[in-house]
Amino acid sequence: MSSSMIEFLLLAGIALFIGWRLFVTLGQDDGPPEGRNRTPTPGPRPVPTEQAPTGGDVVQMRPNFTGPAADGMEAIYGADPSFEPVSFMRGARGAYEMIVAAFGRGDRAALKPLLDTDVYEAWDAAITEREASGAEGLQLLRIRRAEISDASLDSSGMARVTVHYESELGDGETTTKASELWTFMRQTQSSDPNWLLDDVDTAD
Repeated sequence: MSSSMIEFLLLAGIALFIGWRLFVTLGQDDGPPEGRNRTPTPGPRPVPTEQAPTGGDVVQMRPNFTGPAADGMEAIYGADPSFEPVSFMRGARGAYEMIVAAFGRGDRAALKPLLDTDVYEAWDAAITEREASGAEGLQLLRIRRAEISDASLDSSGMARVTVHYESELGDGETTTKASELWTFMRQTQSSDPNWLLDDVDTAD
C-alpha cells in the first residue's frame, strides 16, 4: 500500500471520528448549540401570589399603613383590598378641587353626585343664601396641605376616611386660609368605586 493511500485512510478515519463526536454532542439538531433561533419547551410556571410573587411578577403590593389612621386603614383594606392610601389621596385632592370649584360657581348639578344627601342639602341652602345676597363664591387658589387624619370601618362595611386640608381661597380681591376636615365615605361591598363627601368640619 502506497504512502499516499495510508495518509488518505488516516485522514478519513480522523474525519469520521470527529463527525461521530459532533453527532453525540449535538444530537440531530440542525443549528449551532448557541445562538440558534428555537423555542424551548416551557416548564411548569408557578402562579405568583400576593404573599410570595415569583418570576419577578407582582400581583399586588400590600400598602404600607402609617400614621394616626393606620388601624382604620388596615380595617378598610381588609374589607376592600383595592384600597390604597396614595391613590386614595390622589382622588381626594382631585375631589377637593372639583367640589370647591363647583360650590364657588354655584353648580348644583356638579355637586350632587359628589356629596352625601345631608351635605348637599346644607350646601344647596348656602348657595341659595349667597345668590340672594349677591356675594361672590370663593375659588380655590392652592392646596397647601392634604393628609389622612382618620379612618374607620363600621359593622355594615361602610368605610370613612377623613382628610385634613389646608388651602387658600380667594374671590379676586381677598384671600382666605381654610383648614378643614373632610370625611369621605364608601360602602366597601359596593361595586361603585366612588367615595362621597359625608361631612365637613373646621379643623382645630
